[in-house]
Amino acid sequence: MNEAQIAIAKKLLASPKKIVIIGHKNPDGDAVGSTTALSLFLKSQGHDTQVIVPNDFPDFLKWMPASEDILLYNQNTAQSNALLENADIICTLDFNSFTRVGDMQDVLSNAKADYIMIDHHQSPDDYAVLTYSDTAMGSTCEMVYHFIAALGETSHISEAIATNLYTGIMTDTGSFRFASTTATTHRVLAHLMETGIVHNEIHEKIYDSSSPERLKLLGIALNNMQIFTEYSTAFISLSQKELDDNKFKKGDTEGFVNYALSVKGIVFAAIFIEDRKNNIVKISLRSKGDFNVNLVSREHFYGGGHNNAAGGKSDETLAETIRYFISILPHYKDQLMPHE
Repeated sequence: MNEAQIAIAKKLLASPKKIVIIGHKNPDGDAVGSTTALSLFLKSQGHDTQVIVPNDFPDFLKWMPASEDILLYNQNTAQSNALLENADIICTLDFNSFTRVGDMQDVLSNAKADYIMIDHHQSPDDYAVLTYSDTAMGSTCEMVYHFIAALGETSHISEAIATNLYTGIMTDTGSFRFASTTATTHRVLAHLMETGIVHNEIHEKIYDSSSPERLKLLGIALNNMQIFTEYSTAFISLSQKELDDNKFKKGDTEGFVNYALSVKGIVFAAIFIEDRKNNIVKISLRSKGDFNVNLVSREHFYGGGHNNAAGGKSDETLAETIRYFISILPHYKDQLMPHE
């Protein structure tokens, strides 16, 4: 954050305020971690806070401190609308466009509060009094840490706050293996660990709590994997029937796309998940090196994200979506294949 941004933040937070903190639809570890951590911090500063997310989040995140206090907009719409309409400040975390909040879009667009945006995705919309946007950051949770540090309040980072920040940094950096993990990231992690968090237990709660059905679904996903060596590409697909047969729950497919990316020689990976309830196919794209999946997602799949991790959707059937994906690969051959 620069000096002007810090001055705005300090002015906005100089006296106790009613603050609503919003995460994106289908919240992940970074969204849940950043919103709850910021809420806990702002409460410690005397503010009245409430976290609201558009819909439910995976069970493997529900152990996180203060996660039980999150309001789900789709289940508490009237209460959420009242809070948003009466808020002094609305903080939007881990997203930068109201299109990412589903049914909350209209009420956010019409709210009278001052907005604070903290986010690391590309192309932020211009709606906030304070926009703290940094696409070089590996997670919004790391940005929340820097936000607290800019206010000079790192001494107020409790073990609960640190636990949630650590969780979000860990999950959004692929357990610290993505290129966005920097020396600064590790210095932040070191400080978080000094608060007393038990980092190995956090890892176990996130990654070592799979149900038998999730592991069976992973087996099916891997069996469905197709590899196109001529394009250094691999993809996984899961039909609605395969999901239903294995008692699919929100979050069960988290990380599946990374198995396709882990294949030797693969630069570009995708997963296609049929969602008949919403008549779409959900898409996650991953890449290595300079291949920009954010651009691919924006051009072909109504989505976006980061250079090496993006999401999108298709309104076609699963089979048609896969056929279309295969058809575009030749356009990217020069970018995907190694150059001598």
